[in-house]
Amino acid sequence: MPWTIPNILTVLRIALIPVLMLVYYLPYPWAHLLSTAVFGLAALTDWFDGYLARRLEQSSPFGAFLDPVADKLIVAVALIMLVQSNPTPWFVVPAVVIVGREIAISALREWMAEIGKRTQVAVSVIGKIKTTAQMTALLLLLYREDLGVLPTHDTGVVLLYIAAALTLWSMVMYLRAAWPVLFAPENS
Repeated sequence: MPWTIPNILTVLRIALIPVLMLVYYLPYPWAHLLSTAVFGLAALTDWFDGYLARRLEQSSPFGAFLDPVADKLIVAVALIMLVQSNPTPWFVVPAVVIVGREIAISALREWMAEIGKRTQVAVSVIGKIKTTAQMTALLLLLYREDLGVLPTHDTGVVLLYIAAALTLWSMVMYLRAAWPVLFAPENS
């Protein structure tokens, strides 16, 4: 693995996962603030590693593989912790949609790459908007306390549903792009 700045940031994001879990469950009143900060740092590394990889021309196969894995892991862990703390359908439904879609699309991308059609299921602009809504929702939900007049919990839930809707929309777009290959005659 080339130890470039983008790859170090990606590995750091993965290393922050157990830190996030530990801090989230600390029995102190400031734990939610610290868990929000840890998740926020991880979200920043997500943006910076891609930006720096392009800017410094340090893209690598390792980074291309590990970056989306790191993203999915930290989001899944945050969603699981939030569902555990809020075991209601209001949290479970969007969490299942988001995690389920990530598994399905990851499998689709892997299969499409195997048959040389990976570019047909490349990341889209909708995916970037979804990621922004999702990360903002998770930050607000981890923080738990209102920010002045902004009800962080309610705003976080709304953004989580927006992220889940965009997740479904992008999944449909990916499946539509892959459809001709998925259902092509066996010998074509």
